[in-house]
Amino acid sequence: MTNEHWIKGITLVIGGTGKTGRRVADRLLKAGRQVRIGSRSAEIPFDWEQQDTWDRALQNVKAVYVAYQPDLAVPGALETVEALFDRAIASGVEKLVLLSGRGEVEAEEAERALQKTSADWTILRSSWFFQNFSESFFLDPILAGQVALPVMGSVAEPFVDVDDIADIAYAALTDVQHSRQLYEITGSKALTFPEAIDEIARATGQKITFVPIPADDYRAELVRQGVPDDYIELVLYLFSTVLDGRNTPLADGVQRALGRPPRNFADYVRQTAASGIWGGK
Repeated sequence: MTNEHWIKGITLVIGGTGKTGRRVADRLLKAGRQVRIGSRSAEIPFDWEQQDTWDRALQNVKAVYVAYQPDLAVPGALETVEALFDRAIASGVEKLVLLSGRGEVEAEEAERALQKTSADWTILRSSWFFQNFSESFFLDPILAGQVALPVMGSVAEPFVDVDDIADIAYAALTDVQHSRQLYEITGSKALTFPEAIDEIARATGQKITFVPIPADDYRAELVRQGVPDDYIELVLYLFSTVLDGRNTPLADGVQRALGRPPRNFADYVRQTAASGIWGGK
């Protein structure tokens, strides 16, 4: 690939300490790219809730990876990312790569807002992550031996490996052939939660069960654990909408972007079980 195909300059990775962001930053750094981590704890801090931090974080930046926290579905997210897009373009940013959520109406509104800007863009519309089972959300219940969620056991989700997302984001941030592309990203197979949990149980040799529970019971448990109300509402919204079966069909985003099939869940489970994070064998 000749140099004229590569996007040059500093890349700001917003959410650079999160699941996707830290992997994107790592790929860019290994390739010798200039990277600025966008987080509240960074040397040059970036805080979604403190817009006065944005200008300094965007200074001399040519490309931005945008992973909005906690989720594009929360109230006010659309207005915030629209403001970020405008501020970034005004500061000289040429490329914006947005991590979006598959099946979320609010996320699709953010996608349209980005598409209307003057910047070059790439959108990564993603399914739920493999790594939700090992890096957050479901890890503690797995270690406890029971995953109780307000979702029907028959609903299948094509979970995707965060490393696939990071590979596509890296490509989009460095190569202009991904200009103005929307990649809908899924794994290679849709799995129900009982199927996913059973696979982890077999790999670890542990007894782990999945229990579907009413939303009200799940809410009460989160309240008991002291989870903030706004986070509880977000989680229940995602379980009641995104995981209603609308996202079960597979998409070809990984193949289109990278020219290869997505990583599969069985390999992820085998490798993660070998790391010992789930205990067991």
